[in-house]
Amino acid sequence: MRRRILPPSRSTVVKLLLSALALAAASAAVAKESPDLARAQEIVEGKCFICHGADGESSSPVFPRLAGQNAAYVARQLADYASGKRRSTTMQPMVEGLTAEDFKLLGTWFETRPTRAHDVEDPELAQMGRFIFTRGNPYSGVASCASCHGADGHGSTTLPRLAGQHAQYTENQLRQFNKRERTNDNAVMHTIASKLTELELKAVASYISGLK
Repeated sequence: MRRRILPPSRSTVVKLLLSALALAAASAAVAKESPDLARAQEIVEGKCFICHGADGESSSPVFPRLAGQNAAYVARQLADYASGKRRSTTMQPMVEGLTAEDFKLLGTWFETRPTRAHDVEDPELAQMGRFIFTRGNPYSGVASCASCHGADGHGSTTLPRLAGQHAQYTENQLRQFNKRERTNDNAVMHTIASKLTELELKAVASYISGLK
């Protein structure tokens, strides 16, 4: 004797429909909150990759590595380029036509790119830099880099990730802080950079380049 299969009751159908609607609403909310990284990728492929690489792993030491960089920091720097608060004949044309939302998307894009470990060119120099990075120079009043950027050099939402950055780029930025050529960031950096000797500057930049 064949068993008769009864259709689902009205209450069951209602419950299933409500569950489906709830799932659809949740999915829509997630999609709305998620950044449109396709837009970010479009900008990167049209502008950024030439200097910074598609994944933020720039091949030239004069351009910063952006992979893993804090999203809010990237967005703020781009906004500063757009407003002229931070000056660069290379970057100013790149940010023309981009919006504040684009800056946020680009920040998220680069923050989510995988970082790589990099070999240090001069390990002995980097060891001296380790002391400066972790303890500063108490004899000249130089504060440790770790006190603001963290022991791992990963920074925060307001301070940049330093870990793995090109040594040459870090050196260049410290020199710009010292000469007051870069004025859009924390004024504390002007004081710190002005107290670093050339050897200390190169040493700490070397150490930073090897951080993961």
